[in-house]
Amino acid sequence: MEKFLQRSKSSDFYYANISGFVTADGDVFFTDPSKLALKRGLDVVVSAFLLVFVMVWLFPLIALGIKLSSRGPVLFKQRRHGKGNVIFECYKFRTMRMNSEADSRQATKGDPRVTRFGRFLRRSSLDELPQLLNVLKGEMSLVGPRPHAVPMNELFGSEIANYMFRHVVKPGITGLAQCKGYRGEVETFFDIYGRIKLDHFYIKKWCFLLDLKVLYWTVYTVFFRRDKAY
Repeated sequence: MEKFLQRSKSSDFYYANISGFVTADGDVFFTDPSKLALKRGLDVVVSAFLLVFVMVWLFPLIALGIKLSSRGPVLFKQRRHGKGNVIFECYKFRTMRMNSEADSRQATKGDPRVTRFGRFLRRSSLDELPQLLNVLKGEMSLVGPRPHAVPMNELFGSEIANYMFRHVVKPGITGLAQCKGYRGEVETFFDIYGRIKLDHFYIKKWCFLLDLKVLYWTVYTVFFRRDKAY
């Protein structure tokens, strides 16, 4: 994280103040009621199907693997910002040994905190499946900007202009940025800047077909592009 700060301060894209909107007049996208209803319908149908027909048998198997790999709860809960900067508890399967840096320190390649079974969950993205509950609760969507931990948002928001614009929509289990290679650890300023640019593009260009494309690209990424999943 120190590397990120050092590089960002020398970048042309460094700004000291947080900005909440992309446009000067505060235009907010993604507000058409019929489009929002369509997106919500996709969220409910897909997440309910997966919970009923997949998680009902997969959850106990993953829970057993977590319990056998290390002490601690099966689920990991982390405070993250959602739509309108409202904080919610994001659910994941626990992939690390219990530690005090889970909210402030990102997972790195070869991170000793990650258990052997947890590494499998992270590489396969199965650790994200409990977020289907967040989707049903209306806190998240299947597709949208990935939510970051509150301390990460405070850091990135102070370094990148218009960063908070990504919170005008619900965060997603997957997003356009993740499908285009921006996933895993943030090592440089441009790692996060690239994500934010794609998040803003998604918000402004959203359509139902784009969500379907992102879901398809996500499946492809999970199976064939795991190099940054650790």
